[in-house]
Amino acid sequence: MNSFPDSTLRIGVLSDTHLPDSDDAHAFLLDLIENVLSPVDMILHAGDLVAPDLLSVLDGYTIHAVRGNMDPAISGIPIKKIIDVGSFTIGMIHGWGPPDGIEERVYAEFSSVAIDCMVYGHSHRPACHLRDGVLFFNPGSATDRRNMAFHSVGLLEIGREIHGTIIRLD
Repeated sequence: MNSFPDSTLRIGVLSDTHLPDSDDAHAFLLDLIENVLSPVDMILHAGDLVAPDLLSVLDGYTIHAVRGNMDPAISGIPIKKIIDVGSFTIGMIHGWGPPDGIEERVYAEFSSVAIDCMVYGHSHRPACHLRDGVLFFNPGSATDRRNMAFHSVGLLEIGREIHGTIIRLD
């Protein structure tokens, strides 16, 4: 992909949506993209979509997804993925195990690659912080907040730098 020196690329980030393949789920997903995250140039889903056919409702967007522990094995949706965007490298993986230590576990999966941003899910806990020069980014969950006080999604903005924002939905 080309560098974006004078413009900012906006990337909507979702994880742990746990949605069924239904008309209500289609409408919910479209509303998130079109009314909460819009405009976006790309969408990342960090796993536990549950019904991968839902990605078809986002036709027209560039979409990158990884498989979570609740997702069926489907061709084209890997366990982990590396995406080059401009001059930045993003590692994507869902994650596993307890929330404590998840960042260390997912980051270790990319130990052979220099990444600028680590996008992950699984914990349903939003995170957006730098550690050792890497942006660790978990959008939380738009549908299942578990022990969190709010539902959330994320936005990555990539230009000369990479910047993340957690967007509270309630």
